[in-house]
Amino acid sequence: MNMKQFVKQHREEWKQLEGYITLFHKKGRKVTGSDVEEFNRLYQKTAQHLSFCQTYFPNEDVTAYLNELVSTSHNILYKDQLSSFQQVRYFFSTKFIGLFLEQWRFIVLAMILFTVGGLASFLSVVDDPLHLYSIIPSEMAHSVDPERLGEGHDAIDSSLMSAEIMTNNIQVAILAFASGITFGLLTIYLLIYNGILVGALAAVFWHSGMSYEFWAYIVPHGMIELTAIFIAGGAGLLMGYKLFVPGPYSRGFQLKRQSKRSVQLFLGTIPLFIIAGIIEGFITPSSLSLEVKYLVAFLTVVGLIGYIICGKILLDRKKRI
Repeated sequence: MNMKQFVKQHREEWKQLEGYITLFHKKGRKVTGSDVEEFNRLYQKTAQHLSFCQTYFPNEDVTAYLNELVSTSHNILYKDQLSSFQQVRYFFSTKFIGLFLEQWRFIVLAMILFTVGGLASFLSVVDDPLHLYSIIPSEMAHSVDPERLGEGHDAIDSSLMSAEIMTNNIQVAILAFASGITFGLLTIYLLIYNGILVGALAAVFWHSGMSYEFWAYIVPHGMIELTAIFIAGGAGLLMGYKLFVPGPYSRGFQLKRQSKRSVQLFLGTIPLFIIAGIIEGFITPSSLSLEVKYLVAFLTVVGLIGYIICGKILLDRKKRI
């Protein structure tokens, strides 16, 4: 390709990038998250064009022009934009919800896998409580004592407990979505195994006639926590599916593409894990009545549904604009 053909082919994109530079320099002009995304896309492509020109047309005017255009864009993208919360607000209000709705089938699949594991272990332990010792780790099995549920409120350092729980749950989520690289097999195992743990414990408390008490200590934080894990697990399952069935693309391309989506979905779950950790550290072990704990669980569900609905409305509004 000669220089004239190259310029003719990409001139329009460079003009668009110039337009965004002018837009971002206008004082008082509101910049949306979609503006930032499109600006970043054009910047990345123009940077590639500059690299090409530096190799094949190093002494031409177009190379100097692109160098200035890329430098100006870089300063705007990595200086001005990082000083605002617009990108963060756009991500959590629109981008994350869009990704969530795009892969809802895999999120539901993650929930089904968890439920299957939980139901199977519950039925097994209900049939014979001794099955508990062959289903879950022995240390956990020996530490289960329904009669001591809720004891030791005063001895708990809630701040430390909350931080530890958040860290552990985020690690589980990272492992769940990163395991998609194993074609989703490890993600499937993690979801089923975690369901098995919850189901087996639920059966133990059912035998003791304390199911109401048990779930009161699980659902306040569990509704948000499990939602976040299902989202992370769904991201891992989607990655595994795309690697197994790459379609017209190479597996390397699908890995790169789905890894980016999975990381974005994981980042979107971090606030959920923080909220769940706070509830699990301060409310779950507290001396509040069981009814209040169920009320907290109900409010978290309402909050999650409201967040998704509001995000969907904002997403639809941006699409119409």
